[in-house]
Amino acid sequence: MGKGIPLNDQAFQPPAQTRIHPKARKIITSSNPAFWKFPIHLKDRIPWLCNLHDILLRDVASGQHVVLACSGLKKMYRDILIRGKDGTPLKSDGTGKDKQPAEVKLLVVHLNGSFEVISGRLLKRKGHFMPPELLQSQFDTLEPPSAPENFIQISVDKNLSEIIATIVDTLR
Repeated sequence: MGKGIPLNDQAFQPPAQTRIHPKARKIITSSNPAFWKFPIHLKDRIPWLCNLHDILLRDVASGQHVVLACSGLKKMYRDILIRGKDGTPLKSDGTGKDKQPAEVKLLVVHLNGSFEVISGRLLKRKGHFMPPELLQSQFDTLEPPSAPENFIQISVDKNLSEIIATIVDTLR
């Protein structure tokens, strides 16, 4: 989740848990860096995304503004962030009427950049758990957001203050 970003007199505040990657994966990868050569399997990813959805629902319901930083590479992953485990099918409430799943209003911020630019930045990062060798698989997996998704696309060639200003302007 993200740091507080001012928006008028309000701020987007991080929840108590600012790092939500599964601890087991971090432990395994820190003891065996070769583990990162393989993407997270879907059966492990879905519960993690559902957990993020539940945290978003809880925090938004309590009146908080939340920023979630998550790769969300596939449309299905973003759908789960919006609707949780009910990301695609509707629930039946037993009366024969379909019940809409609890949804989070989500603005996807797609930071768009070339492999070369992002690879160069990744190589400069110190102490991050994702190795640069995994970047190509991220590009291969990426399904950029498209209509009817609620999204904006921003070039990573902009400086950080321009990126933040674009996001804040969109949220107003």
